[in-house]
Amino acid sequence: MKAVGIVLAGGKRNALGALTMQRNVAAIPVGGSYRAIDFALSNLSNSGIKKVAVISQHNTRSLTDHISSSKWWGFGRKKTGLFLFTPHMISAETFSYRGTADAIYQNIDFLKKSNEPYVVIVSGEQVTKMDFTKLIQYHVDKNADITIMCKNMQGEDVKDYGVVQLDQENRMLELEEKPLEPESATASLGVYVLGRELLIHLLEELESEARYNFVSDILVRYRRKLKIYGYMFDGYWKTIKDIPAFFEANMDFLNPEVRRLLFKTSPHIYTKAKDEPPAKFNDHSNIANSIISGGDIINGTVEQSVLFRKVFVGENAVIKNSIIMEGCTIGRGAVLENVILDKQIYISEGQRLIGTPEEILVYPKRSII
Repeated sequence: MKAVGIVLAGGKRNALGALTMQRNVAAIPVGGSYRAIDFALSNLSNSGIKKVAVISQHNTRSLTDHISSSKWWGFGRKKTGLFLFTPHMISAETFSYRGTADAIYQNIDFLKKSNEPYVVIVSGEQVTKMDFTKLIQYHVDKNADITIMCKNMQGEDVKDYGVVQLDQENRMLELEEKPLEPESATASLGVYVLGRELLIHLLEELESEARYNFVSDILVRYRRKLKIYGYMFDGYWKTIKDIPAFFEANMDFLNPEVRRLLFKTSPHIYTKAKDEPPAKFNDHSNIANSIISGGDIINGTVEQSVLFRKVFVGENAVIKNSIIMEGCTIGRGAVLENVILDKQIYISEGQRLIGTPEEILVYPKRSII
C-alpha cells in the first residue's frame, strides 16, 4: 500500500534540560552513532514509504544538518524524497505551530500535491523498529478511518502517555491524554495511519473552527463519529521524553538482545555517515560492556557506558554507567559515574563527577569542568 510519511519533530521538551538547549529533541544523539530521528526515517524507508515530510519548529539547525542529504535513508529518488518544513509567519506576533494538527495544516500543500492514498504520522523522538506495511494492511483490513499504534504497558506508569480504551474488536472507545488516574494500561505510541484525503478534510475543518491539536481535536473529538482502531505493537519501544528515559534508552543499547534487534537484524537502522578512524585502545585501557565509537582514544577504564565519536579518555580515568557525547575530553585520573556529558566537554585532571541512578548529573555542551 502506497503512503506518504509525516515525522513530527517539532518538540521542545523542558524535561531534557541542557540536552535540548541547542538542539531539537529529534536530533538528540543516541546509541553512540545515531540521532533519535534515524529510527523514524529508517522505519518509514524500510516500509517502502519513500516520500517523507519532517515537520519541525525548535532549534532546527542540528536537525537540518543531519538530514541535509536524504540518501542515507534511501529517500533520494525522483518524485520522492525527504522534506523539512518549519512554521509559516501567521502574524506579526506569531511564528510557530499552534499544535500538532496545525503543524500539518500549515504544510497541507505537501499532502495535496501527493497522490498516495494513505498517510503514516510518526514521532521523531522514539527509539524502535516498526514495520508500517503491517500497520497499513491492518488499517485496510479493518476498513478503519484512523488506526493508532498502541502498546500494552501493564506494570509501567502511563500517566505521561495517551491512554486508550479498546473494545474486543480493538475499536477505540476512549482516549485520555496524560490522565492522572489511567483507566487502562494501553498507551498510544503516537503513530497513526489514515487516508490522505480524510486527513486533508479533517485539517481544513479544524482550521475553520480554530482547533489545532491532533489528539484532542481529531482523535478524542471524532472518536464516535469515525472508526478509530488500535493496532497492538509488542516490540521494543522507548520515547525520549525526559532525562531518565534518554539515559535508559542509551543503556538499553548495552543489552545484546536490544542491539541485535535494532542493528544486527534486517531491515537495518541507518544514519548519516561520518568517516572516523577506528577506536584506539592504548596500554592499560580496560573496557567492560560498553559502546566505543570511531575516533575514540581510550587510556583508562570504561564500564557500562556509551561513548560517542572522538572521545578521549586519559590515563587512569574511570567512566562508569555514563553517556559521553562526541568530542569530549576526560582528563587523567578523572572519575565519572552516572553522568551525561553533552558534546565537546572538557573534564580536567582528577575531577570527580559522581551522580546516582536516581539523580543523573547532566552537563551542557562545551562546558569546561
